[in-house]
Amino acid sequence: MVKEPTHPPVENKEIIKKKLRILAAGDTHGDSRLTKKLADRAEREEVDLVVLCGDITGWVETKDIIKPFKDKHKRVLILPGNWDSFATADFLAQLYGVRNIHGYAVKYEDVGFFGAGGADGPGPGATTERELMKNLEKAHRGLKGIEKKIMVTHMHPAGSKSEFSGIGGSAAVRKAIKEFEPDILLHSHIHEASGMEEKIGKTRVINVGREGKVIEI
Repeated sequence: MVKEPTHPPVENKEIIKKKLRILAAGDTHGDSRLTKKLADRAEREEVDLVVLCGDITGWVETKDIIKPFKDKHKRVLILPGNWDSFATADFLAQLYGVRNIHGYAVKYEDVGFFGAGGADGPGPGATTERELMKNLEKAHRGLKGIEKKIMVTHMHPAGSKSEFSGIGGSAAVRKAIKEFEPDILLHSHIHEASGMEEKIGKTRVINVGREGKVIEI
């Protein structure tokens, strides 16, 4: 009788994908000391990507407001706030070699990012609800077939916790959450609501604030 050869059992090991680690912040308003602090944090916490949710310029100074992140060899996504003109955001993206996702989408690892900047308020980046929705729709079209999605805006959505400030949110951003169902919405604009989180539908909504927020997806 011939004995059948034996083989060691095959282990059912699942391939564990590395999560994308993100540092998101907003409303830095040209403060290069704050930017340096955020860049140091990005390095210390080993983030893969930095996302700046608008109002990058505006109040203090405009020197080295993105350079510290590049010095740390970090990839950076930006979009304009109400205090950044749309032309300024394009200029900063070109100057520092970063991506402006106002009306556009990009993909890192298996995560898609799409966004629209500006806000209903004072400043050169003032925009309308119609334009905001138009740019979000345009950006989202670039993410066909991508399951994990992060939406980035400057404005907060209508009916969100950030409205406690007395400043109404955007109906367009709220509508985009419902239609596109992003996993996460990153926004800023309301300084007093920095760090606030909530769920709107299936979407985790985060006011990232000036001090920034580290998230994984």
